[in-house]
Amino acid sequence: MKTETGLVSYKTVWHLAWPIILSNLSVPLLGAVDTAVIGHLPDPVYLGAVGIGAMIFSFLYWGFGFLKMGTTGFVSQAAGARDFDQIKTILAQALMLGGFIAALILLLQWPVLTLALSIIDPSDGVAEGASQYFYWRIWGAPATLANYALLGFFIGLGRTKTALVIQVLMNFINIILDLVFVVYLDMKVPGVALATAISEWIGMLIGAIYLYRELTVIGGRWIASSIFNLQRIYSLMAVNTDIFIRTIILIFSFSYFTVAAAQLDDETLAAVTVAMNFVYFLAFGLDGFAHAAGILVGKAIGAKEPSDLTKAVRASNVMAVSVAIGYALFYGLFGVSLVNLLTDIPSVRETAYSYLPWLVATPVIAVWSYQFDGIFVGAMKSREMRNGMILSFVAYFVAIEMLQDWLHTDGLWIALLIFFAMRGLTLALVYPRVKKAAQ
Repeated sequence: MKTETGLVSYKTVWHLAWPIILSNLSVPLLGAVDTAVIGHLPDPVYLGAVGIGAMIFSFLYWGFGFLKMGTTGFVSQAAGARDFDQIKTILAQALMLGGFIAALILLLQWPVLTLALSIIDPSDGVAEGASQYFYWRIWGAPATLANYALLGFFIGLGRTKTALVIQVLMNFINIILDLVFVVYLDMKVPGVALATAISEWIGMLIGAIYLYRELTVIGGRWIASSIFNLQRIYSLMAVNTDIFIRTIILIFSFSYFTVAAAQLDDETLAAVTVAMNFVYFLAFGLDGFAHAAGILVGKAIGAKEPSDLTKAVRASNVMAVSVAIGYALFYGLFGVSLVNLLTDIPSVRETAYSYLPWLVATPVIAVWSYQFDGIFVGAMKSREMRNGMILSFVAYFVAIEMLQDWLHTDGLWIALLIFFAMRGLTLALVYPRVKKAAQ
C-alpha cells in the first residue's frame, strides 16, 4: 500500500483503523452488558460467577488468538507480495488448525473446568455459577476459533469494514439474546453463556458469506500440496507457538487480578470484574491502531518498501497516543458514572471507585505495548514478541511480590502499569529488526 505523503499515511491508517476500533469496542461493550444484566441482580455471587467463567474462556480462546494474529500477519505479507495462492493456503491451514483445537477443547472440557476452579478456588456459590456458565458457553468453541481465522484473513487483506460488520452484528445479536435470556426469561448466569454461544455460531455464518464473496474476487488457487505441506505447516506452527506463549502469559497476567480478588471476598471480586471492563475498553480501542500498523507493516515488508514502513509506524503511533489521552480524560470525567451503569450494589461501587485513579493512568502507559504488538505482528517477529512478554511478566511478578502485601489491590494496579510499560520497552529496543525486514 504505497503512500506519498505524511497526510496520506495518516488517512490510510485512519481508514484501516476506524472499522477495527468500532468492531473491537463492540466486544467490551458486550462484556459490559453481560456485567450490567448480571450486576443488577441482588446477589454479587452472580457477578463473580460471570467474571470467573469469562476469565476461564479468556485462557481458552485468547490463548489461541494466534489464529487471528498469525493469519493477519501472514496474509498481509502475502498480499503485499501479491501471492494469492499463498493467501488461500494460509486461510485453509488456519481453519484446519482452529477446527482441531476446538475438537480438543470439547473433548477435554471437564478436566479443563476442574483444573481452573481448583486453581482459582472461588466460593462455593461462585464456583457453581461459573460451572453453569462454562458448560453452556463451551459449545460455541468451534465457531469462535473459526471466527478468529476469518477475521485474521479479512484484516490481513485490509478488509477492515468487513471485520466491522461481522463483529458488530455478532455482538449486537449477543446483546439482544442477553436481554431475552436474562431479563425476560430469568435464566441468570446460564442465559449469559447461551447468548454468547449462539451469537458465535451466527457470526461464523455471516463470516462465511463474506468469505465466499472475497474469494471470488481475489482469485488464486487452492493448492493441496501447499496446504498439506508439512514444512509450511511446521513454519506456521513455529510462529503460532511463539504467539501462543506470548498470549497465554498476557492472559495470565490480567487474570491474576481476578484470582487475587477471588481469594479475598465476593464483593472485591465483583468490583475487580467491574473495573476490568475499563481496561478491556481501552485494549480493544487501541488495538484498532495496532491492527492498522500491522496491516501496513506487513504489506511494506512483503513489498520491500522501508519508507512505507516508517510512515505507517509514525502515523499509527501519533494517532494511537492521541486516542489514549482521550481515554484518560474520559475515564477521569465519567468513571464514576460508568461504574454506576455497571452495578448498583453500593459496596461494589465504592470499591470500584477507588480503582479509578489507576484506570485514568493506564491508557497513556499502555498505548505503547499495543502499538508495538501490532507492528511486530505485521512483521511476523513472533520470537521477539514472546521474549519481550516473558521479560515483562518477570518484572510484573516481582512487582506484585514486593507491593501486594504492602499496598494490597493498589499494589496490583501498580504492577499492571509496570507490566504495560515493560511490554512497550522490550519491543522498542528490538524495533530495528522490523526495519531491517523491509529492506
